[in-house]
Amino acid sequence: MIPSVKSRAEREFAAAQKKDKQALKEKEKAQQEKADKIANLRALRLAKEAADLEAAKKKSPAKKKATKTVAAKTVTAKITAAEKTPAESKGTTRSPQSDPSQFPQVH
Repeated sequence: MIPSVKSRAEREFAAAQKKDKQALKEKEKAQQEKADKIANLRALRLAKEAADLEAAKKKSPAKKKATKTVAAKTVTAKITAAEKTPAESKGTTRSPQSDPSQFPQVH
């Protein structure tokens, strides 16, 4: 018996569907592997960031405290220097600004 055209077409269609299903399974499997890899890398990155943050917290308080102390001393020294008049910074006790002879006489 000669196979009919209809049965031949049905077989080809079934083979094409089977091939499509297989390709879809492979594609889904590849997508899942990629998603698993990304999730693993994300978990590793987050763990590293957490460890780095923890290490920074352990180092920072002592460093920040020292930095604040140095900065406070620097600011205090600048303010003190700015408050002094030029004569005071030279070591004299009398400032030329406080000397009445330096000001013009108004009549």
